Amino acid sequence: MTASRGLVTFVLASQSPARLATLRRAGVEPEVIVSGVDEDAVDAPTTAELVTRLAVVKAQAVADRCPDALVLGCDSLLDLDGVALGKPGTPDAARDRWRQMRGRTAALHTGHHLIDTATGRSVTRAVATRLRFAEVTDDEIDAYCATGEPSAVAGAFTIDGLGGWFVERIDGDPHNVVGLSLPTVRAMLHELGHSLASIGYPASD
Repeated sequence: MTASRGLVTFVLASQSPARLATLRRAGVEPEVIVSGVDEDAVDAPTTAELVTRLAVVKAQAVADRCPDALVLGCDSLLDLDGVALGKPGTPDAARDRWRQMRGRTAALHTGHHLIDTATGRSVTRAVATRLRFAEVTDDEIDAYCATGEPSAVAGAFTIDGLGGWFVERIDGDPHNVVGLSLPTVRAMLHELGHSLASIGYPASD
């Protein structure tokens, strides 16, 4: 079902370059407004609930600034043995993380919250993708962590960058691992009475 308002401003309430790149590659050019939410102040009993709550507060923090828009908030965390793991922050922390993860299976959870600020309606979804990490050597861990990439990303790895060498298997939506599930966002748009065309798909140069 397509919204009667036609083309609607689509706002990504995230500073993630990977999420923005995913949307752009998929033919959508969002407006980016960083929420500024203190993520450490948000807590939840499970990783799935935590990413959902973070996605909600990020979207809500931006929604008041965006009348007549669709605002998407997202958050991603890796769940290893029931522990939510975000960005390590430093190469040393990333090295410790990788020594825990290698040869293991974990789940990357991403929360999505979409608000239609014109109607006040919203929808929330959490998506999990399971990953199998390779038996990475200490030398490979040191080389990867020295690049700085794993320090700045949820779970200390990427599949679309330098870390792609070390992920042996993906069960679920690979876009979700990058930080945003495209099929999930499409379904959320439909639930709020919009379509991909409502947010400018496919974008033209």
